[in-house]
Amino acid sequence: MKAADLSLADIHVGQIYQFTKKITSDEVLKFADLTGDLNPIHVDKEFGEKSQFKRNIVHGMFAGSLFSTLVGIYCPGKNALYLSQTLNFKLPIFYDDDIAVKGTVTAKNNVINIITLKTEIIKDGKVCINGEAKIKLIEAQK
Repeated sequence: MKAADLSLADIHVGQIYQFTKKITSDEVLKFADLTGDLNPIHVDKEFGEKSQFKRNIVHGMFAGSLFSTLVGIYCPGKNALYLSQTLNFKLPIFYDDDIAVKGTVTAKNNVINIITLKTEIIKDGKVCINGEAKIKLIEAQK
């Protein structure tokens, strides 16, 4: 997918940017391998079945990393310099869940070229993860 090329003038408080995704077990296992987080709640089927969740859960940080896609591809896209992201984990996400990754512009500073997004990951109408992102819009060198 090609990254958006939004300028600060293109972005307005209240705008919403989002995409949907199904998180597969293969992606979770790749994330576990990449990060070394092999906690059995994420990767061991028997352990997951014996847990309070009755199945494996997706790493919260894997799901939260999808905010990087939101910022780097959708808003603002290729002009993004991610400054910060908070994460609050509310509900578990499971293998093969369909989720929506959503960002709502809550603030815009025209002087220092920074936008603030309310970030949410939503499953079945419920917020699983929320937080706030701050992004600086950078200008390409010519």
